[in-house]
Formats: sequence, structure tokens, C-alpha cells
Amino acid sequence: MKSSVVKRSIVIAGHKTSVSLEDAFWSSLKGIAGEGDETLSNLVAKIDADRQHGNLSSAIRLFVLDHVRDQALAQAPKPRTHARRLPASAPHR
Repeated sequence: MKSSVVKRSIVIAGHKTSVSLEDAFWSSLKGIAGEGDETLSNLVAKIDADRQHGNLSSAIRLFVLDHVRDQALAQAPKPRTHARRLPASAPHR
């Protein structure tokens, strides 16, 4: 399977930069920006400001991955808990 890494230009905090991202990450990033009613440039600026290390492309990939994981956890069925337990002294059958 061929990787579709594309270099794209974007303006962040008034300066132009470029990021190299696979199409899937770029599409997801645009979707996340749309969900939050913010521009792609503003979202990338936040990611850029929050990154601890690594390049911007890597920070964007990790941001998208975290977002997808958070969504999956939020949609995962919650484990059932047993509301009624037998007292410790009750005989087992």
C-alpha cells in the first residue's frame, strides 16, 4: 500500500509553514476543526503551541490519534457492575 504523504502549506499565527501529512490525517484534522467550529489554522496553531517535542507533522498525527482514541473510549460500552452481592456469610449453592 502506497503512503500518500503530501506537503501542505498553512499559515500559523501569521507566518507560513508547511507540514507533511498523509491524506487520512489531513482529512481527520479538517474534520476535527469542523467539529469544534474553528479554522484549520487556529487548530494547528493550538497543536503547535502545545507540543512538547518533535516536529509539527508528528504533533498533528499524535493529536489526531488522541482525538480518535478519546472518541472510541467515549463510545465504548461501559462494563456492567453487579448491583446485588451475597453477604460473605451466605452459603454458596
